[in-house]
Amino acid sequence: MKAVQYRTVGSAPEVVEVPVPEPGPGQVLLKVTAAGLCHSDLAVMSWPQEQFPYPLPMTLGHEGVGTVAALGSGATGVTEGDEVAVYGPWGCGLCRACAEGRENSCPHAAGLGIMPPGLGSPGALAEYMVVDSPRHLVPLNGLDPAQAAPLTDAGLTPYHAIRASLPKLVPGSTAVVVGVGGLGHIAVQLLRALTPARVVALDVGKEKLELARAVGAHETLLSDGEAAARVRELTDGIGAEVVLDFVGAEATLAVAAASVAVAGDVTVVGIGGGTLPVGFGGGLPFDVSVCAPYWGSRRELIEVLELARHGLVSSHVETFSIEDAPRAYERLHAGEVGGRAVVLPQG
Repeated sequence: MKAVQYRTVGSAPEVVEVPVPEPGPGQVLLKVTAAGLCHSDLAVMSWPQEQFPYPLPMTLGHEGVGTVAALGSGATGVTEGDEVAVYGPWGCGLCRACAEGRENSCPHAAGLGIMPPGLGSPGALAEYMVVDSPRHLVPLNGLDPAQAAPLTDAGLTPYHAIRASLPKLVPGSTAVVVGVGGLGHIAVQLLRALTPARVVALDVGKEKLELARAVGAHETLLSDGEAAARVRELTDGIGAEVVLDFVGAEATLAVAAASVAVAGDVTVVGIGGGTLPVGFGGGLPFDVSVCAPYWGSRRELIEVLELARHGLVSSHVETFSIEDAPRAYERLHAGEVGGRAVVLPQG
């Protein structure tokens, strides 16, 4: 079968031929129908040799949906032909967090060598993939695979982040979305679907701001040196109750810090390498909470897919064949993909 692999540190991903994997006991083999490309993949492929934590070669792709092709011995809960989405942040399955479906918070996964697909384990950028347990599969129930694949991360991660701030997103509040790419354009939709807050979108690209407006942003602003002042103007000097930074660079975090209101939330989702000083007198308003979320729970993925079925959230996607996946990564790196790049491995 064809697979897109990162084979050598510092090299570009390659399309290669590898054997079709066989599911072991309790595992599930999926025929992959769609796989999303993420800036996280680019970040991983930028790490130097001494920092690289995963075995190579590695099949990429941590956003995947597919059709159940075969079951390993003892696997139950799904049947051949079921269309499913893959829940990515795999945990041990036994601890308190996993019992609650919060496998993204599993404290044992790393120590046990359990790694997400595409981020240590073979991922979804292939014609077939093995999922370690049926519990990591969520029924699509009629959703289009190309639309559903990005929701497993680009939908789940902002949903998880927004849910944590819902008590502050009351009528009259303001939420700022910094970066309206693959995750940010879905975050705008989630804010509109889940809250009465005014949504202000920031980006350096005019096309992405147009996308933000099209999917529901009330206000769109260029993310420049004047952005924070404009947010303050829109909020009568108070600032935004919630700022979601989907870039995470030094410049965008500075905007977030200057835009947030007293007792507001700054949520750093992007992995742009920036840091935000936190502490008394550190430059943030009093009582501001700062967090860096990681994916979301299994329950939250179920909820995101349900929102999609009701037409409340959708992915703006550009599709590619598996042979074109390396070019898609190049375009993603160049900022030429609006929304999410999705590979269709079956043609």
